[in-house]
Amino acid sequence: MLDFSSLYRQYAPDVYRFALYLSGNSSVAEDLTSETFVRLWTARNVRVATVRAYLFAITRNLYRQGLRIQRREEPLDPAWPDSAPDVESSTSERERLRWVIKQLQALPEADRSALLMRAQHQMPYEEIAATLNLSIAATKVRVHRARLTLARKWSEKNRESNP
Repeated sequence: MLDFSSLYRQYAPDVYRFALYLSGNSSVAEDLTSETFVRLWTARNVRVATVRAYLFAITRNLYRQGLRIQRREEPLDPAWPDSAPDVESSTSERERLRWVIKQLQALPEADRSALLMRAQHQMPYEEIAATLNLSIAATKVRVHRARLTLARKWSEKNRESNP
């Protein structure tokens, strides 16, 4: 096998030209050529008879790999709306959540448990009744009473903050 510098002198112009025709960009072609010869340098067994084909295959694969990466890294359209909430709405959401948790804590434990099982976990009234050892009718009353209490307190809060 020929030494690396001989291979480079012999095949680098062809590899560069091939990369330039693939990419249409001279700096990309230079990068592809350099990376191709780095791969040749680290290769274990390369037959002299197929060196040129091997180098072109490496160059093509590197170019295609670059296209895949480039496709994933396309810049976002600045016209797309930002989905992240602004600081003000995020702060108000946290305050609202704290308020709801505080009001839930003020409910009697059985009412709070029934409401959370129904609203948060979508449990049927039969399962809630069995869990709380209540009748189905009593369970429905507790959930309804808890909802009414929270709704009343919410409207009072809104009246106070918006006179």
